[in-house]
Amino acid sequence: MKNIVLSCLMLIMPIVASQAQILEPVKWSTSVEKISDTEYNLVSIATIDKGWHLYSQNVPDDGPIPTTFTYAEDGFQLLENTKEEEGHTVDDPVFEMKIKFFENKAEFKQRIKVLNNELSIVKGEVEFMVCDDARCLPPSYVDLEFNLSNSESVSSNSGKDETVQNIFEIPKDKEEVKQENTISKTSSKPENEEQKGLFTIFIVAFLSGFLALLTPCVFPMIPMTVSFFIKQSKSKSKGIRNAVIYGLSIVVIYVLLGTIITAIFGADALNALATNVWFNVIFFLLLIVFALSFLGAFEIVLPNSWANKVDRQADKGGIIGIFFMALALAIVSFSCTGPIVGTLLVEAASKGGLAPVIGMLGFSLAIALPFALFAAFPGWLNSLPKSGGWLNTVKVVLGFLELALAFKFLSQADLVLQLHLLEREVFIAIWIAVFGTLSLYLFGKIQLPHDSPLKYISVGRLCLGLVTLSFTIYMIPGLWGAPLNLISAFPPPLDYSESPYGVGNSKTGGAAMSSDHNDLPEGAHLLAPHQILAFNDYDKGLAYAKKVGKPVMIDFTGWACVNCRKMEQNVWVKDKVLNVLKNDIVLISLYVDDKRPLPEDEVVESQLRPGKKLKYIGQKWSEFQTIKYKTNTQPFYVLMGHDEENLIDPVGYTPNVDEYYNWLKTGLDNFK
Repeated sequence: MKNIVLSCLMLIMPIVASQAQILEPVKWSTSVEKISDTEYNLVSIATIDKGWHLYSQNVPDDGPIPTTFTYAEDGFQLLENTKEEEGHTVDDPVFEMKIKFFENKAEFKQRIKVLNNELSIVKGEVEFMVCDDARCLPPSYVDLEFNLSNSESVSSNSGKDETVQNIFEIPKDKEEVKQENTISKTSSKPENEEQKGLFTIFIVAFLSGFLALLTPCVFPMIPMTVSFFIKQSKSKSKGIRNAVIYGLSIVVIYVLLGTIITAIFGADALNALATNVWFNVIFFLLLIVFALSFLGAFEIVLPNSWANKVDRQADKGGIIGIFFMALALAIVSFSCTGPIVGTLLVEAASKGGLAPVIGMLGFSLAIALPFALFAAFPGWLNSLPKSGGWLNTVKVVLGFLELALAFKFLSQADLVLQLHLLEREVFIAIWIAVFGTLSLYLFGKIQLPHDSPLKYISVGRLCLGLVTLSFTIYMIPGLWGAPLNLISAFPPPLDYSESPYGVGNSKTGGAAMSSDHNDLPEGAHLLAPHQILAFNDYDKGLAYAKKVGKPVMIDFTGWACVNCRKMEQNVWVKDKVLNVLKNDIVLISLYVDDKRPLPEDEVVESQLRPGKKLKYIGQKWSEFQTIKYKTNTQPFYVLMGHDEENLIDPVGYTPNVDEYYNWLKTGLDNFK
C-alpha cells in the first residue's frame, strides 16, 4: 500500500552485487521444554538478520520454499504438527498469493511423546529459505539436536522459555570466513534504505503541507494570524520571538499527533496493516469520504465548541495564548487539512517506526514557516493574493486526487484476496475517468456546488488542465497492455489483467529469434513468455555454445526468487536486451531451489558440508555457485567464454535496463 508519490520514488531500491558474498542470515538454536514425564516440546529458534525474512511452514503451491522440519522418529512419537508463531502475512505481486514469513526471530515447537525411557538425544533437520528486498538464498539444510536431559519443566501457563539452548550454525569453509567483512557491509544496507524512505516521507509531507496552505480553510487564517500578533508584539524583536514560538507550537501539535499514532500501534502492527484487507477497504472508504467532502458534497468539521474553547484560551496572550492560537489554527483548518493529514498518516503508519512522526514533522514545517513569517512581519500580508474562487479550485483538484488514490487501497485488497474484480484494465479505466473528468472541470465544462461563476480560464488553470488531459491520454494505451512506466507502482501488475500480454501482442516479445533457434538442440527449451532459448544443464549448454560460437550467460536463479522474476518481467523484455538474449548468447538457467532428486550417479558428498550428500539438483547448482563464484545470492548473472573464464565481472539484481544492457554488450565485446 503506497502513497502515489512515495510509490514512484520507492518502487525500486536495488542492491547491486558489487562483490561476491556468501551470506548466512539465519542461525538456529534448540531447547527442550518438559511437559510431563513422557511428553516434551522440541523448540527450534531461528535468529534472523535485519532485513531478511524466513518463510512459514505453510505457503501456497508454486510459491517460495517453505520451512520444513523432519525428525528421526526413533524411540519417540510426534504429536500433532510443528507449531509456529503468527508472523507477517503479505501479498506478493510476483507470485500473486498471500505469503507468511518471519522477521528478526521465529520460534517453532514440536510436541513429542517418549516411548523409550533411555532416550536422551533427539535429532532432526530443518530446510528453509530466506530472502531480503533484493535477493533470495537457495534452500539451506541445518541439523538440529535436542538434549532431553537438559530440559526444564514448563507449566501450562508459563509465559517464558528459560531452557538451555544449543547453537547450530551452517558450517563455514575457509573461503566463507574470508567473506565476513563483506557480509558485515551488507547488513548495514537496510538501515540506509530505511533512512531514504524516511527522507522521502518527509519531502512528500512537506510538499503536502504547502498544498494545504492553498485550501480555503487555511489560507484565510493568515489575516487572522497577523491581526493576533499585531496586538501581541509590541516591538520587532518581541514579534520575531512570538513568531518563532508560534511556528514551533504548530510543529509540536502535528508531531504530537504522529507520535501518538506510533505509540498506540507500534511499528510491527502498522507494517502488518499494509496488506490487511480490512485496513485497505476501510481507508478506501475513508478516502472516498474525504474526496466527496473536497468536491463539495458536505463539510467535515469539528464541533464548534472545541474551536470556541481554544479561542478563549488564545485571548489570554503570552506563550500559552500563542500555543492555543496554533491549536486554533489546527482545529479551524481541519476540514481541509484533515483529509491530507489522514492520507499522510495512513501512508506513514503503514511504514511503521518513526514514519508517522517524520511525516507530521514535514507537514507541520510547511504550515508553520509561512505563518511564522507573516506573524513576524505583518506587512508581507499586502503582497498576498486575495481569497476567492481559486481556493475552491485547489480544494476540488485535491478531491480528485484523493478519489484516484482511494482505488489504490481497494486494488491492494483485491490483490490480497485474488478476487480479480479490480484487474489492471479496470483500474486504469477508473483513473482515466477520474483524471478525464478533472480535465473537463479545469476547462470549465463541469461546475460543482461551491464554484463561483467562471467568466474566463486563468493561465494557471489552463496549464493544469493541459497537464491532466495529457496524463489522461497517456494512460489510454494501458488498456491494451502498455506498461505505463510513469505510474507502474499504482495499477495492478501486468499479469494481473484480462490480457497479460496486451491485446494484439504475441508472447515472443519484440525481438526476432534467430533462425538457428528453430530446431531445439538436446537439453534446450524456449523460456516463456519471450521464447528465449535456454538450458537447465550446465554441460549441455556449454557444449552448444561451443558448437555455435557464442558466449554463455549463466543465470543463477530460483523458482521462488522474487527479483529473478522482476528482472525477467521488467528488464529482459526490453527489445535491446531481449535481442541479445535471443541472438548473441547461450542462456543457461540453473535453479538453486530445484527439489528434483539428483540421478544416482551424480549424488556426491558436499564440499561445503563434509559428511552430507547432495540430494537435489538445486543443491548441486547452489554449491557450484558458492564454490566457483563465492556467492550464494540470486539472481546472479555470469558472462563467460568457452574456457569458462569470466568475460566481465558477474552482476546481481540490476533493474536499470541501460546498466544491464551495457554489461551484456561489454561482455560480448570482450568475447569477440
